Amino acid sequence: MRAAFVGAAIAVLMTLPGLGAGTLWDNSETAYGEVAREILLTHDWIVMHFNGAPWFVQPPLYFWIAAAFAHLFGVTSFALRLPSALATVLMGGLTGYAVSRQAGTRVGIYASVILSSCLMQAIIGRLAIMDALLDLTVALTIFWWFRGLEIGYARYFVYGTIAAALGFLVKGPVAPVIGLLVIVPYAAWNRRYEPTHLPSTRAWLISSVAAVAITIPWFVAIALHSGVRSVVELIGHYTFGRYTGVIENQAGPLWYYLPVVILGFFPWIAFIPSALTYAVRQLRMPEADARVTRLLRLGITWCVVPLLFFSFAKTKLPNYIALEFPALALITALYFDAVVRRGVSRSAIVSAASVPAFIAMVAFAIATFTRDNRITESAQSFIPDLFAMGIVIFVGSLLTAFLLLRRSTEGIAPYALAAATIVTIDILGVVALPHADLFKPVPKLASVIVRERKPGDVVAIQDFRGSNALAFYAGPGVRVLVAADAKNTDDGFDPKRVICGAQRVWVVASKYRPTFDPTYGRERRRIAEAGSGALFLYEGPACR
Repeated sequence: MRAAFVGAAIAVLMTLPGLGAGTLWDNSETAYGEVAREILLTHDWIVMHFNGAPWFVQPPLYFWIAAAFAHLFGVTSFALRLPSALATVLMGGLTGYAVSRQAGTRVGIYASVILSSCLMQAIIGRLAIMDALLDLTVALTIFWWFRGLEIGYARYFVYGTIAAALGFLVKGPVAPVIGLLVIVPYAAWNRRYEPTHLPSTRAWLISSVAAVAITIPWFVAIALHSGVRSVVELIGHYTFGRYTGVIENQAGPLWYYLPVVILGFFPWIAFIPSALTYAVRQLRMPEADARVTRLLRLGITWCVVPLLFFSFAKTKLPNYIALEFPALALITALYFDAVVRRGVSRSAIVSAASVPAFIAMVAFAIATFTRDNRITESAQSFIPDLFAMGIVIFVGSLLTAFLLLRRSTEGIAPYALAAATIVTIDILGVVALPHADLFKPVPKLASVIVRERKPGDVVAIQDFRGSNALAFYAGPGVRVLVAADAKNTDDGFDPKRVICGAQRVWVVASKYRPTFDPTYGRERRRIAEAGSGALFLYEGPACR
Protein backbone atom coordinates (compact mmCIF):
# COMPACT_ATOMS: atom_id res chain seq x y z
CA MET A 1 0.00 0.00 0.00
CA ARG A 2 2.93 2.34 0.61
CA ALA A 3 4.11 1.85 -2.97
CA ALA A 4 0.57 2.36 -4.27
CA PHE A 5 0.19 5.59 -2.29
CA VAL A 6 3.52 6.99 -3.52
CA GLY A 7 2.73 6.17 -7.16
CA ALA A 8 -0.73 7.71 -6.93
CA ALA A 9 0.63 10.82 -5.19
CA ILE A 10 3.27 11.37 -7.87
CA ALA A 11 0.61 10.97 -10.57
CA VAL A 12 -1.59 13.54 -8.79
CA LEU A 13 1.26 16.04 -8.79
CA MET A 14 1.95 15.33 -12.48
CA THR A 15 -1.61 15.62 -13.77
CA LEU A 16 -3.93 17.71 -11.60
CA PRO A 17 -2.11 21.09 -11.37
CA GLY A 18 -3.36 23.20 -14.26
CA LEU A 19 -5.54 20.38 -15.59
CA GLY A 20 -8.28 22.77 -16.71
CA ALA A 21 -5.92 25.49 -17.95
CA GLY A 22 -6.39 26.46 -21.58
CA THR A 23 -8.95 25.36 -24.11
CA LEU A 24 -9.27 21.84 -25.47
CA TRP A 25 -6.94 20.74 -28.24
CA ASP A 26 -8.32 20.08 -31.68
CA ASN A 27 -8.74 17.39 -33.10
CA SER A 28 -9.38 14.59 -30.60
CA GLU A 29 -10.06 16.51 -27.38
CA THR A 30 -12.75 18.69 -28.89
CA ALA A 31 -14.32 15.76 -30.77
CA TYR A 32 -14.50 13.53 -27.70
CA GLY A 33 -15.54 16.43 -25.51
CA GLU A 34 -18.40 17.21 -27.87
CA VAL A 35 -19.55 13.57 -27.87
CA ALA A 36 -19.65 13.65 -24.05
CA ARG A 37 -21.48 17.00 -24.07
CA GLU A 38 -24.11 15.76 -26.51
CA ILE A 39 -24.96 12.95 -24.11
CA LEU A 40 -26.19 15.70 -21.78
CA LEU A 41 -27.89 17.57 -24.64
CA THR A 42 -29.71 14.55 -26.10
CA HIS A 43 -30.14 12.58 -22.84
CA ASP A 44 -29.21 9.54 -24.94
CA TRP A 45 -26.69 7.31 -23.16
CA ILE A 46 -26.93 4.50 -25.72
CA VAL A 47 -26.19 6.12 -29.08
CA MET A 48 -23.25 8.53 -29.07
CA HIS A 49 -23.71 11.72 -31.10
CA PHE A 50 -21.29 14.20 -32.61
CA ASN A 51 -22.27 17.48 -34.24
CA GLY A 52 -25.91 16.47 -33.95
CA ALA A 53 -25.57 13.14 -35.80
CA PRO A 54 -25.20 9.54 -34.55
CA TRP A 55 -21.52 8.67 -34.06
CA PHE A 56 -20.26 5.10 -34.27
CA VAL A 57 -16.50 5.54 -33.89
CA GLN A 58 -15.59 4.59 -30.29
CA PRO A 59 -17.28 2.60 -27.49
CA PRO A 60 -18.98 4.61 -24.74
CA LEU A 61 -17.20 4.13 -21.39
CA TYR A 62 -15.01 7.25 -21.51
CA PHE A 63 -17.93 9.37 -22.73
CA TRP A 64 -20.21 8.11 -19.96
CA ILE A 65 -17.64 9.04 -17.31
CA ALA A 66 -16.81 12.39 -18.93
CA ALA A 67 -20.50 13.25 -19.26
CA ALA A 68 -21.03 12.44 -15.57
CA PHE A 69 -18.16 14.76 -14.59
CA ALA A 70 -19.45 17.44 -16.98
CA HIS A 71 -22.84 17.18 -15.31
CA LEU A 72 -21.21 17.68 -11.90
CA PHE A 73 -18.63 20.37 -12.75
CA GLY A 74 -19.93 21.88 -15.97
CA VAL A 75 -18.73 21.29 -19.52
CA THR A 76 -15.19 22.50 -18.93
CA SER A 77 -11.69 21.43 -19.88
CA PHE A 78 -11.19 20.27 -16.29
CA ALA A 79 -14.28 18.04 -16.22
CA LEU A 80 -13.57 16.43 -19.58
CA ARG A 81 -9.90 15.78 -18.73
CA LEU A 82 -10.61 14.51 -15.23
CA PRO A 83 -11.32 10.87 -16.30
CA SER A 84 -7.84 10.67 -17.85
CA ALA A 85 -6.19 12.23 -14.80
CA LEU A 86 -7.92 9.86 -12.39
CA ALA A 87 -7.08 6.85 -14.58
CA THR A 88 -3.43 7.93 -14.57
CA VAL A 89 -3.50 8.26 -10.77
CA LEU A 90 -4.98 4.77 -10.47
CA MET A 91 -2.34 3.47 -12.90
CA GLY A 92 0.44 4.82 -10.69
CA GLY A 93 -1.08 3.24 -7.61
CA LEU A 94 -1.80 -0.07 -9.35
CA THR A 95 1.74 -0.38 -10.68
CA GLY A 96 3.25 0.27 -7.27
CA TYR A 97 0.93 -2.24 -5.59
CA ALA A 98 1.36 -5.02 -8.17
CA VAL A 99 5.15 -4.73 -8.43
CA SER A 100 5.74 -4.45 -4.68
CA ARG A 101 3.79 -7.67 -4.08
CA GLN A 102 6.21 -9.45 -6.38
CA ALA A 103 9.56 -7.80 -5.73
CA GLY A 104 9.30 -5.78 -2.52
CA THR A 105 8.29 -2.29 -1.48
CA ARG A 106 11.39 -0.50 -2.79
CA VAL A 107 11.00 -1.91 -6.32
CA GLY A 108 7.27 -1.14 -6.24
CA ILE A 109 7.91 2.47 -5.23
CA TYR A 110 10.60 2.85 -7.90
CA ALA A 111 8.29 1.43 -10.59
CA SER A 112 5.36 3.64 -9.64
CA VAL A 113 7.51 6.78 -9.37
CA ILE A 114 9.21 6.13 -12.71
CA LEU A 115 5.94 5.42 -14.51
CA SER A 116 4.03 8.35 -12.99
CA SER A 117 6.82 10.85 -13.70
CA CYS A 118 7.56 10.01 -17.34
CA LEU A 119 6.49 12.48 -20.01
CA MET A 120 3.95 10.26 -21.79
CA GLN A 121 1.99 9.57 -18.60
CA ALA A 122 1.74 13.30 -17.94
CA ILE A 123 0.53 13.96 -21.49
CA ILE A 124 -2.03 11.14 -21.57
CA GLY A 125 -3.26 12.09 -18.10
CA ARG A 126 -3.87 15.70 -19.14
CA LEU A 127 -5.90 15.09 -22.31
CA ALA A 128 -9.64 14.54 -22.78
CA ILE A 129 -9.14 11.25 -24.61
CA MET A 130 -9.82 7.63 -23.68
CA ASP A 131 -6.23 6.32 -23.83
CA ALA A 132 -5.52 6.72 -20.10
CA LEU A 133 -8.55 4.54 -19.33
CA LEU A 134 -7.42 2.03 -21.96
CA ASP A 135 -3.88 1.91 -20.54
CA LEU A 136 -5.29 1.34 -17.05
CA THR A 137 -7.50 -1.56 -18.14
CA VAL A 138 -4.66 -3.15 -20.13
CA ALA A 139 -2.31 -2.92 -17.14
CA LEU A 140 -4.96 -4.40 -14.86
CA THR A 141 -5.52 -7.21 -17.34
CA ILE A 142 -1.84 -8.08 -17.62
CA PHE A 143 -1.03 -7.81 -13.92
CA TRP A 144 -4.04 -9.92 -12.88
CA TRP A 145 -3.43 -12.60 -15.50
CA PHE A 146 0.25 -12.63 -14.56
CA ARG A 147 -0.75 -13.23 -10.94
CA GLY A 148 -3.08 -16.02 -12.01
CA LEU A 149 -0.31 -17.75 -13.98
CA GLU A 150 1.95 -17.41 -10.95
CA ILE A 151 -0.25 -19.01 -8.28
CA GLY A 152 -3.15 -20.53 -10.26
CA TYR A 153 -6.13 -18.98 -8.46
CA ALA A 154 -9.17 -18.71 -10.73
CA ARG A 155 -10.23 -15.35 -9.33
CA TYR A 156 -7.17 -13.61 -10.77
CA PHE A 157 -8.02 -14.76 -14.29
CA VAL A 158 -11.58 -13.53 -13.73
CA TYR A 159 -10.38 -10.13 -12.46
CA GLY A 160 -8.12 -9.78 -15.51
CA THR A 161 -10.95 -10.68 -17.86
CA ILE A 162 -13.24 -8.12 -16.23
CA ALA A 163 -10.55 -5.48 -16.78
CA ALA A 164 -10.18 -6.56 -20.42
CA ALA A 165 -13.95 -6.34 -20.90
CA LEU A 166 -14.00 -2.81 -19.47
CA GLY A 167 -11.14 -1.99 -21.83
CA PHE A 168 -13.33 -3.28 -24.66
CA LEU A 169 -15.94 -0.70 -23.66
CA VAL A 170 -13.22 1.96 -23.68
CA LYS A 171 -11.68 1.39 -27.10
CA GLY A 172 -12.83 -1.89 -28.57
CA PRO A 173 -10.98 -5.22 -28.90
CA VAL A 174 -7.51 -3.71 -28.47
CA ALA A 175 -7.57 -4.22 -24.66
CA PRO A 176 -8.14 -8.01 -24.65
CA VAL A 177 -5.98 -8.42 -27.77
CA ILE A 178 -2.96 -6.69 -26.21
CA GLY A 179 -3.52 -8.54 -22.95
CA LEU A 180 -3.41 -11.88 -24.77
CA LEU A 181 -0.52 -10.84 -27.01
CA VAL A 182 1.54 -10.13 -23.89
CA ILE A 183 0.47 -12.88 -21.52
CA VAL A 184 0.47 -15.84 -23.93
CA PRO A 185 4.12 -15.42 -25.08
CA TYR A 186 5.10 -14.70 -21.50
CA ALA A 187 3.45 -17.91 -20.28
CA ALA A 188 5.16 -19.95 -23.01
CA TRP A 189 8.53 -18.39 -22.14
CA ASN A 190 8.14 -18.74 -18.38
CA ARG A 191 7.03 -22.40 -18.54
CA ARG A 192 10.48 -23.30 -19.82
CA TYR A 193 12.00 -22.33 -16.46
CA GLU A 194 9.36 -22.85 -13.76
CA PRO A 195 5.82 -24.14 -13.22
CA THR A 196 3.20 -21.82 -14.71
CA HIS A 197 -0.47 -22.33 -13.82
CA LEU A 198 -2.78 -22.10 -16.81
CA PRO A 199 -6.42 -21.13 -16.19
CA SER A 200 -8.73 -23.97 -15.19
CA THR A 201 -12.01 -24.83 -16.86
CA ARG A 202 -13.82 -23.07 -14.02
CA ALA A 203 -11.74 -19.94 -14.57
CA TRP A 204 -12.46 -20.00 -18.32
CA LEU A 205 -16.19 -20.42 -17.73
CA ILE A 206 -16.58 -17.65 -15.15
CA SER A 207 -14.34 -15.31 -17.16
CA SER A 208 -16.36 -15.86 -20.33
CA VAL A 209 -19.65 -15.17 -18.54
CA ALA A 210 -18.22 -12.00 -16.99
CA ALA A 211 -16.87 -10.74 -20.33
CA VAL A 212 -20.20 -11.32 -22.09
CA ALA A 213 -22.18 -9.70 -19.27
CA ILE A 214 -20.05 -6.54 -19.43
CA THR A 215 -19.58 -6.06 -23.18
CA ILE A 216 -22.63 -7.45 -24.95
CA PRO A 217 -25.54 -5.39 -23.50
CA TRP A 218 -24.41 -2.06 -24.99
CA PHE A 219 -23.70 -3.57 -28.40
CA VAL A 220 -27.12 -5.28 -28.40
CA ALA A 221 -28.75 -1.97 -27.46
CA ILE A 222 -26.93 -0.20 -30.28
CA ALA A 223 -27.91 -2.88 -32.80
CA LEU A 224 -31.56 -2.73 -31.74
CA HIS A 225 -31.61 1.06 -31.90
CA SER A 226 -29.52 1.75 -35.01
CA GLY A 227 -29.15 -1.60 -36.75
CA VAL A 228 -26.35 -4.11 -37.01
CA ARG A 229 -24.56 -1.89 -39.52
CA SER A 230 -23.70 0.57 -36.73
CA VAL A 231 -21.87 -2.17 -34.80
CA VAL A 232 -20.10 -3.29 -37.97
CA GLU A 233 -18.97 0.30 -38.60
CA LEU A 234 -17.71 0.71 -35.04
CA ILE A 235 -15.86 -2.59 -34.74
CA GLY A 236 -15.10 -3.30 -38.39
CA HIS A 237 -14.15 0.05 -39.84
CA TYR A 238 -12.92 2.05 -36.88
CA THR A 239 -11.19 -0.81 -35.02
CA PHE A 240 -9.95 -3.44 -37.44
CA GLY A 241 -9.91 -0.81 -40.17
CA ARG A 242 -7.36 1.19 -38.18
CA TYR A 243 -4.97 -1.74 -38.25
CA THR A 244 -5.42 -2.83 -41.84
CA GLY A 245 -5.83 0.64 -43.36
CA VAL A 246 -5.11 4.32 -42.79
CA ILE A 247 -7.84 6.24 -40.96
CA GLU A 248 -7.91 10.06 -41.17
CA ASN A 249 -4.42 10.23 -42.77
CA GLN A 250 -2.78 8.97 -39.56
CA ALA A 251 -0.02 6.91 -41.21
CA GLY A 252 3.65 6.45 -40.37
CA PRO A 253 6.77 4.39 -41.18
CA LEU A 254 7.64 1.07 -39.55
CA TRP A 255 9.99 2.80 -37.09
CA TYR A 256 7.36 5.42 -36.15
CA TYR A 257 7.15 4.44 -32.47
CA LEU A 258 10.87 4.36 -31.68
CA PRO A 259 11.22 8.16 -31.29
CA VAL A 260 7.83 8.17 -29.53
CA VAL A 261 9.16 5.77 -26.89
CA ILE A 262 12.38 7.78 -26.53
CA LEU A 263 10.55 11.06 -25.99
CA GLY A 264 7.58 9.59 -24.12
CA PHE A 265 9.71 7.81 -21.51
CA PHE A 266 11.79 10.95 -20.86
CA PRO A 267 13.74 11.43 -18.60
CA TRP A 268 14.01 7.75 -17.65
CA ILE A 269 14.88 6.70 -21.21
CA ALA A 270 18.49 7.57 -20.33
CA PHE A 271 18.58 4.51 -18.04
CA ILE A 272 16.97 2.04 -20.46
CA PRO A 273 20.22 0.81 -22.13
CA SER A 274 21.72 -0.03 -18.74
CA ALA A 275 18.43 -1.52 -17.52
CA LEU A 276 18.12 -3.79 -20.55
CA THR A 277 21.73 -4.90 -20.16
CA TYR A 278 21.01 -5.77 -16.55
CA ALA A 279 17.85 -7.66 -17.56
CA VAL A 280 19.69 -9.82 -20.12
CA ARG A 281 22.41 -10.67 -17.60
CA GLN A 282 19.88 -11.66 -14.96
CA LEU A 283 17.99 -13.90 -17.34
CA ARG A 284 21.20 -15.71 -18.20
CA MET A 285 22.11 -16.38 -14.56
CA PRO A 286 20.77 -19.72 -13.29
CA GLU A 287 21.06 -18.60 -9.66
CA ALA A 288 19.09 -15.37 -10.18
CA ASP A 289 16.05 -14.70 -7.98
CA ALA A 290 13.01 -16.32 -9.60
CA ARG A 291 10.76 -13.40 -8.62
CA VAL A 292 13.06 -10.99 -10.46
CA THR A 293 13.48 -13.11 -13.59
CA ARG A 294 9.73 -13.69 -13.71
CA LEU A 295 9.08 -9.95 -13.72
CA LEU A 296 11.84 -9.35 -16.26
CA ARG A 297 10.30 -11.87 -18.66
CA LEU A 298 6.94 -10.16 -18.26
CA GLY A 299 8.46 -6.70 -18.72
CA ILE A 300 10.44 -7.63 -21.84
CA THR A 301 7.46 -9.35 -23.43
CA TRP A 302 5.25 -6.40 -22.54
CA CYS A 303 7.74 -4.01 -24.16
CA VAL A 304 8.48 -5.93 -27.35
CA VAL A 305 5.17 -7.46 -28.45
CA PRO A 306 2.96 -4.31 -28.37
CA LEU A 307 5.76 -2.34 -30.07
CA LEU A 308 5.84 -4.84 -32.93
CA PHE A 309 2.05 -5.06 -33.06
CA PHE A 310 1.49 -1.33 -33.40
CA SER A 311 4.50 -0.83 -35.69
CA PHE A 312 2.87 -3.03 -38.32
CA ALA A 313 -0.48 -1.24 -38.03
CA LYS A 314 -1.33 1.06 -40.92
CA THR A 315 -2.85 3.77 -38.70
CA LYS A 316 -0.43 5.20 -36.15
CA LEU A 317 -0.74 7.71 -33.32
CA PRO A 318 1.78 8.40 -30.52
CA ASN A 319 -0.64 7.58 -27.71
CA TYR A 320 -1.19 4.01 -28.95
CA ILE A 321 2.15 2.85 -27.55
CA ALA A 322 1.64 4.35 -24.05
CA LEU A 323 0.14 1.09 -22.79
CA GLU A 324 3.60 -0.52 -22.65
CA PHE A 325 5.17 2.12 -20.42
CA PRO A 326 4.42 0.20 -17.18
CA ALA A 327 6.77 -2.48 -18.53
CA LEU A 328 9.56 0.03 -19.17
CA ALA A 329 9.06 1.38 -15.64
CA LEU A 330 9.17 -2.15 -14.23
CA ILE A 331 12.49 -3.02 -15.90
CA THR A 332 14.04 0.32 -14.91
CA ALA A 333 12.87 -0.12 -11.31
CA LEU A 334 14.46 -3.58 -11.06
CA TYR A 335 17.68 -2.08 -12.40
CA PHE A 336 17.69 0.71 -9.80
CA ASP A 337 17.04 -1.83 -7.06
CA ALA A 338 20.02 -3.85 -8.25
CA VAL A 339 22.19 -0.70 -8.23
CA VAL A 340 21.24 -0.04 -4.61
CA ARG A 341 21.96 -3.63 -3.61
CA ARG A 342 25.31 -3.81 -5.44
CA GLY A 343 26.62 -0.37 -4.55
CA VAL A 344 27.81 2.54 -6.70
CA SER A 345 27.20 1.91 -10.42
CA ARG A 346 29.15 3.74 -13.09
CA SER A 347 26.49 3.01 -15.71
CA ALA A 348 23.76 4.62 -13.58
CA ILE A 349 25.90 7.73 -13.03
CA VAL A 350 26.62 8.02 -16.76
CA SER A 351 22.93 7.53 -17.57
CA ALA A 352 21.86 10.27 -15.14
CA ALA A 353 24.52 12.62 -16.49
CA SER A 354 23.33 11.98 -20.06
CA VAL A 355 19.85 13.40 -19.41
CA PRO A 356 21.01 16.92 -20.46
CA ALA A 357 21.87 15.44 -23.87
CA PHE A 358 18.23 14.43 -24.25
CA ILE A 359 17.21 17.94 -23.21
CA ALA A 360 19.39 19.32 -26.02
CA MET A 361 17.78 16.91 -28.50
CA VAL A 362 14.29 18.03 -27.47
CA ALA A 363 15.30 21.70 -27.73
CA PHE A 364 16.70 21.10 -31.21
CA ALA A 365 13.48 19.33 -32.26
CA ILE A 366 11.34 22.23 -30.99
CA ALA A 367 13.53 24.83 -32.72
CA THR A 368 13.41 22.89 -35.99
CA PHE A 369 9.64 22.48 -35.80
CA THR A 370 8.97 26.15 -35.15
CA ARG A 371 11.33 27.22 -37.94
CA ASP A 372 9.96 24.74 -40.51
CA ASN A 373 6.36 25.68 -39.69
CA ARG A 374 7.11 29.41 -39.65
CA ILE A 375 5.75 29.98 -36.16
CA THR A 376 9.00 31.28 -34.73
CA GLU A 377 7.53 34.67 -33.81
CA SER A 378 4.50 33.18 -32.06
CA ALA A 379 6.70 30.64 -30.27
CA GLN A 380 8.70 33.42 -28.64
CA SER A 381 6.22 33.51 -25.76
CA PHE A 382 7.15 29.92 -24.86
CA ILE A 383 10.91 30.50 -24.64
CA PRO A 384 11.06 31.65 -20.98
CA ASP A 385 8.87 28.72 -19.86
CA LEU A 386 10.82 26.17 -21.90
CA PHE A 387 14.11 27.59 -20.63
CA ALA A 388 12.92 27.26 -17.02
CA MET A 389 11.79 23.68 -17.65
CA GLY A 390 15.15 22.78 -19.18
CA ILE A 391 17.04 24.27 -16.23
CA VAL A 392 14.94 22.30 -13.71
CA ILE A 393 15.53 18.98 -15.49
CA PHE A 394 19.22 19.79 -15.94
CA VAL A 395 19.67 20.46 -12.23
CA GLY A 396 17.64 17.38 -11.35
CA SER A 397 19.76 15.13 -13.55
CA LEU A 398 23.01 16.49 -12.08
CA LEU A 399 21.66 16.01 -8.56
CA THR A 400 20.66 12.45 -9.44
CA ALA A 401 24.16 11.71 -10.73
CA PHE A 402 25.67 13.22 -7.58
CA LEU A 403 23.45 11.11 -5.30
CA LEU A 404 24.42 7.98 -7.24
CA LEU A 405 28.08 8.64 -6.43
CA ARG A 406 27.59 7.75 -2.76
CA ARG A 407 26.31 4.46 -1.45
CA SER A 408 24.48 6.19 1.41
CA THR A 409 22.38 8.35 -0.98
CA GLU A 410 22.02 6.30 -4.16
CA GLY A 411 18.72 4.83 -2.96
CA ILE A 412 17.03 8.25 -3.11
CA ALA A 413 18.60 9.27 -6.44
CA PRO A 414 15.54 8.38 -8.56
CA TYR A 415 13.38 10.62 -6.40
CA ALA A 416 15.52 13.65 -7.25
CA LEU A 417 14.94 13.15 -10.97
CA ALA A 418 11.24 12.48 -10.38
CA ALA A 419 10.92 15.70 -8.37
CA ALA A 420 12.57 17.69 -11.16
CA THR A 421 10.17 16.14 -13.67
CA ILE A 422 7.17 17.02 -11.51
CA VAL A 423 8.25 20.67 -11.30
CA THR A 424 8.86 20.72 -15.06
CA ILE A 425 5.47 19.27 -15.94
CA ASP A 426 3.70 21.62 -13.55
CA ILE A 427 5.44 24.59 -15.17
CA LEU A 428 4.20 23.23 -18.48
CA GLY A 429 0.63 22.70 -17.28
CA VAL A 430 0.14 25.83 -15.20
CA VAL A 431 2.22 28.41 -17.08
CA ALA A 432 3.21 27.31 -20.59
CA LEU A 433 0.13 25.53 -21.95
CA PRO A 434 -2.26 28.46 -21.43
CA HIS A 435 0.01 30.38 -23.83
CA ALA A 436 -0.81 27.75 -26.45
CA ASP A 437 -4.24 29.33 -26.87
CA LEU A 438 -2.42 31.76 -29.17
CA PHE A 439 -2.33 28.87 -31.65
CA LYS A 440 -6.06 28.09 -31.25
CA PRO A 441 -8.08 30.65 -33.22
CA VAL A 442 -11.33 28.67 -33.38
CA PRO A 443 -12.40 29.07 -29.71
CA LYS A 444 -12.04 32.86 -29.97
CA LEU A 445 -14.00 33.00 -33.21
CA ALA A 446 -16.64 30.63 -31.83
CA SER A 447 -17.15 32.93 -28.83
CA VAL A 448 -18.09 35.73 -31.26
CA ILE A 449 -20.60 33.45 -32.95
CA VAL A 450 -22.18 32.45 -29.63
CA ARG A 451 -22.44 36.08 -28.60
CA GLU A 452 -23.83 37.45 -31.88
CA ARG A 453 -25.83 34.60 -33.42
CA LYS A 454 -29.59 34.83 -33.91
CA PRO A 455 -32.25 32.10 -34.24
CA GLY A 456 -31.95 30.41 -37.62
CA ASP A 457 -28.27 31.30 -38.14
CA VAL A 458 -26.09 28.60 -39.70
CA VAL A 459 -22.46 28.01 -38.68
CA ALA A 460 -19.89 26.59 -41.11
CA ILE A 461 -16.16 26.18 -41.62
CA GLN A 462 -14.30 26.08 -44.93
CA ASP A 463 -10.71 25.15 -45.78
CA PHE A 464 -9.57 25.66 -42.20
CA ARG A 465 -8.51 23.26 -39.46
CA GLY A 466 -10.76 23.13 -36.41
CA SER A 467 -14.17 21.78 -37.39
CA ASN A 468 -14.35 19.68 -34.21
CA ALA A 469 -13.43 22.68 -32.08
CA LEU A 470 -16.07 24.79 -33.80
CA ALA A 471 -18.72 22.15 -33.06
CA PHE A 472 -17.65 22.04 -29.41
CA TYR A 473 -17.44 25.78 -28.79
CA ALA A 474 -20.27 26.98 -31.06
CA GLY A 475 -22.60 24.00 -30.63
CA PRO A 476 -23.66 21.07 -32.84
CA GLY A 477 -24.86 21.54 -36.38
CA VAL A 478 -21.64 22.93 -37.89
CA ARG A 479 -21.40 22.49 -41.68
CA VAL A 480 -18.00 21.60 -43.08
CA LEU A 481 -17.91 23.21 -46.53
CA VAL A 482 -15.89 21.86 -49.42
CA ALA A 483 -13.82 24.24 -51.52
CA ALA A 484 -15.80 26.55 -53.77
CA ASP A 485 -14.38 24.86 -56.89
CA ALA A 486 -14.72 21.27 -55.63
CA LYS A 487 -16.10 18.82 -58.18
CA ASN A 488 -18.01 16.76 -55.60
CA THR A 489 -19.26 17.18 -52.05
CA ASP A 490 -18.50 13.72 -50.67
CA ASP A 491 -16.29 15.21 -47.94
CA GLY A 492 -18.56 18.08 -46.92
CA PHE A 493 -21.39 20.44 -47.80
CA ASP A 494 -21.85 22.39 -51.02
CA PRO A 495 -20.95 25.98 -50.02
CA LYS A 496 -23.52 27.53 -52.36
CA ARG A 497 -26.38 25.50 -50.86
CA VAL A 498 -25.35 26.37 -47.31
CA ILE A 499 -24.68 30.07 -47.92
CA CYS A 500 -27.87 30.49 -49.91
CA GLY A 501 -29.98 28.33 -47.60
CA ALA A 502 -30.17 30.58 -44.53
CA GLN A 503 -30.77 34.23 -43.77
CA ARG A 504 -27.40 34.54 -42.05
CA VAL A 505 -24.39 32.20 -42.29
CA TRP A 506 -21.25 32.38 -40.15
CA VAL A 507 -18.19 30.90 -41.85
CA VAL A 508 -14.79 30.32 -40.23
CA ALA A 509 -12.02 30.33 -42.84
CA SER A 510 -8.46 31.49 -43.36
CA LYS A 511 -7.93 35.21 -42.96
CA TYR A 512 -5.96 35.03 -46.20
CA ARG A 513 -9.13 33.99 -48.03
CA PRO A 514 -9.12 35.44 -51.56
CA THR A 515 -11.50 38.34 -52.06
CA PHE A 516 -12.62 36.81 -55.33
CA ASP A 517 -14.13 33.74 -53.63
CA PRO A 518 -17.77 33.60 -54.72
CA THR A 519 -20.37 35.22 -52.48
CA TYR A 520 -23.29 34.08 -54.69
CA GLY A 521 -24.65 37.62 -54.65
CA ARG A 522 -24.77 37.90 -50.86
CA GLU A 523 -22.97 40.43 -48.68
CA ARG A 524 -19.90 39.02 -46.94
CA ARG A 525 -18.30 40.84 -44.02
CA ARG A 526 -15.20 40.00 -42.03
CA ILE A 527 -16.38 40.10 -38.41
CA ALA A 528 -13.31 38.99 -36.44
CA GLU A 529 -9.80 37.59 -36.73
CA ALA A 530 -7.76 35.28 -34.48
CA GLY A 531 -4.38 33.88 -35.43
CA SER A 532 -4.54 32.71 -39.02
CA GLY A 533 -8.34 32.43 -38.95
CA ALA A 534 -11.15 34.83 -39.67
CA LEU A 535 -14.90 34.85 -39.12
CA PHE A 536 -17.09 35.88 -42.06
CA LEU A 537 -20.80 36.67 -41.99
CA TYR A 538 -22.98 36.18 -45.07
CA GLU A 539 -26.25 38.07 -45.02
CA GLY A 540 -28.20 40.59 -47.05
CA PRO A 541 -29.90 39.87 -50.39
CA ALA A 542 -30.87 36.39 -51.45
CA CYS A 543 -28.59 34.47 -53.81
CA ARG A 544 -28.79 35.19 -57.49
